Amino acid sequence: MFDYFLILVFTGVAAAMVGVVLLIARVIAPRGWSRSKGRPYECGVGTIGPTWIRFNVGYYLFALLFLVFDVEAAFLYPWALVFREVGLTGLIEVGIFVLVLIVGLAYAWRKGALEWV
Repeated sequence: MFDYFLILVFTGVAAAMVGVVLLIARVIAPRGWSRSKGRPYECGVGTIGPTWIRFNVGYYLFALLFLVFDVEAAFLYPWALVFREVGLTGLIEVGIFVLVLIVGLAYAWRKGALEWV
């Protein structure tokens, strides 16, 4: 029972610390609005031309494909660590996994999703 009481005390102390830090930030944070604060910027440099423009959807497709193949690498790493233990069954399963990704890459390539411009 005493263990649970200590957990409750530590949770209360942690919540109090978060509250105190938020209160201090609220009290000492500078406030004020100016015209320069309201202007859009990127990396500290003022924008040239209209701020809200449409981007080619190809950039998003390229980013999604990168994400898919990045996740593939994340899934292949643990498999490579236990390669000897999983045997032929594991090899067949990872082969199917890579084959599905290759088919997806070929489809994206054929549709032109890998063309940058």
